Amino acid sequence: MIQRIRTIALHTFKESVREKVLYNLIVFALLLIGSAVLFASISLGIKRIMLINLGLSSIAVFGLLMAIFIGIGLVSKEIDRRTIHNILSKPVRRFEFIIGKYLGLLLTLVVNTAIMTGGFYLALYYVERHMGGEDVLLLEAVYFILLQFAIVVGLALLFSCISSPILSAFFTFCLYIVGNFLGDIRWFGRESGSVIFEKVAALLYYLLPNFSDFQVISQAAHGKGVPSYLMTSGSLYALLYVTILISASILIFEEREF
Repeated sequence: MIQRIRTIALHTFKESVREKVLYNLIVFALLLIGSAVLFASISLGIKRIMLINLGLSSIAVFGLLMAIFIGIGLVSKEIDRRTIHNILSKPVRRFEFIIGKYLGLLLTLVVNTAIMTGGFYLALYYVERHMGGEDVLLLEAVYFILLQFAIVVGLALLFSCISSPILSAFFTFCLYIVGNFLGDIRWFGRESGSVIFEKVAALLYYLLPNFSDFQVISQAAHGKGVPSYLMTSGSLYALLYVTILISASILIFEEREF
């Protein structure tokens, strides 16, 4: 089983690397990091903060686009090409196919995030001419970005099993946007004075993926590390949510007819 999942994951990784959109996004991400260097070099007193904010934000944005626009085709592309019949006719179970596809895209994002992080550190060294302990702490922010990617890939995979690529991209993007404001939505529900709105806000807060807890770029830019309890809770939350998303994807995919 593990061998089959690994084979599917590696095939997905190789296929994702061949996608032209992937190279375009990497180029644009590196260009944006280069722009961060340019803007930081003409800023007074806040060049480090600007560079970290722009650099890490570019990694997050372009990684998000990769996760969505490649993730939405993980299953639907195989169905449209009719290659799903060849895959499932072999000794490959459907849950192995789903897990392998997920791990393959996640591997793609980890590799490309590592590339963009390397470019970011080069830009940071270019500006500051040295590396210190505070720079190493920035990897904590990168780790939280990867946790977001893990959940986004799960969402894209789930919608890819039940909808068209366009609708999958739309739903995934909308949930990501809403997930960044769940804390505010819950606060508005408490302050609204309406019991119904408060309950709806609380339901959304616990049901939808809460991406707001993974936003640590700003504090990283100001030299603040992430507390260990947040690292642990964030990791467990992402693991739990991804497990739910993959399980739902497997259940839906098991019932699909091709």
